[in-house]
Amino acid sequence: MEIADWRKRIDELDEQIVRLISQRAEAAEAIGRLKAQQAMPVYEPGREQQVFDHVKGCNPGPLPDTEIQKIYERIVDVMRALQKKDN
Repeated sequence: MEIADWRKRIDELDEQIVRLISQRAEAAEAIGRLKAQQAMPVYEPGREQQVFDHVKGCNPGPLPDTEIQKIYERIVDVMRALQKKDN
């Protein structure tokens, strides 16, 4: 494959990733509403660690687990902010 072909493939993957992140955000919003109804804190460090452990456990590479966790730390930060916004 040529560079242009790889770039087209990356664009297609990015579109899928954006759709999945949007679906994840919808789930986070729903959880945020439930947390607010139940007077639960938005920040749950134990749950966040479970998420990190889970994604590292299903990581096929080539990115090392430390890099996957860094990506997910940012995703979780954004989702937490989304939950706080709705409260």
